[in-house]
Amino acid sequence: MSYRKTLKLICGFAGGSAVLVLAGAAADSRGYFGEQRGEATSRWSRFNVLQAAQPASSHTPAPTGHSWDFNWDKRDPSSLSNGKKKEAASEDPSSEQDNGKPKATRNILLIRHSQYNLSGNSDKERILTPLGREQAELTGKRLAALGLKYDVLIHSSMARATETAHIISKHLPGVELLSCDLLREGAPIEPVPPVTHWKPDAVYHEDGARIEAAFRRYIHRADPKQKEDSYEIIVCHANVIRYFVCRALQFPPEGWLRMGLNNGSITWLTIRPSGRVALRTLGDAGFMPPDKLTRT
Repeated sequence: MSYRKTLKLICGFAGGSAVLVLAGAAADSRGYFGEQRGEATSRWSRFNVLQAAQPASSHTPAPTGHSWDFNWDKRDPSSLSNGKKKEAASEDPSSEQDNGKPKATRNILLIRHSQYNLSGNSDKERILTPLGREQAELTGKRLAALGLKYDVLIHSSMARATETAHIISKHLPGVELLSCDLLREGAPIEPVPPVTHWKPDAVYHEDGARIEAAFRRYIHRADPKQKEDSYEIIVCHANVIRYFVCRALQFPPEGWLRMGLNNGSITWLTIRPSGRVALRTLGDAGFMPPDKLTRT
């Protein structure tokens, strides 16, 4: 049997990277890679490439951080039923718990407002630019094209988010439109690592509490009474969305500034009845032409 066939056979049975390295080294020393035995420098450079491809350690990396908290939204059925008095002695505890379990999945689509007039002195003057209105139209068309049955469209009360939501709503006839002050832009928590160009130190205490209140109001598993999966749209701001994502995924919330979001982009969170959360998209703006993308 030829050496090449033997090498293939060994690797096929073993399936191990160590066998590949040893066999490669042996083949290299015998000149099977094409050079003469005296070409030591070339030979060892090839062997080093094989070595570099191997993991530094055979140990599996240990998980970091805390385990997943299934009661992160304080709506876990098992925790809600604990300590409750039974109304009747004959009541079946398992039946009561089953009736209190969520059965539907909530899909929350977080939309960042479109590009706006940065030179405005007040919120009323910070309206969308012509490009921003184009972006809102594109986002509205994208949401409509998804073919989902949207339950509600909630937006921040700030001018740029309100205008974005109203343009989007034209493409989603019949979807209820609501405004919420809790969703206004702000500084949720001091970012880590720190930034030097933006330091609203005194605002964190006010904005952080408000944005956390918004998170608790809108980001949670479905109510047990909800029978069907829901699709809810929230038009707000980059800082709010980034903070929501960190909190929902149980990532350190102070890392919110490490993510970037385009104007008019879609961030999609899915919350299962069990309390599991998945991030389906983060700042998706692939439906926009490249010349329409901005982050202002």
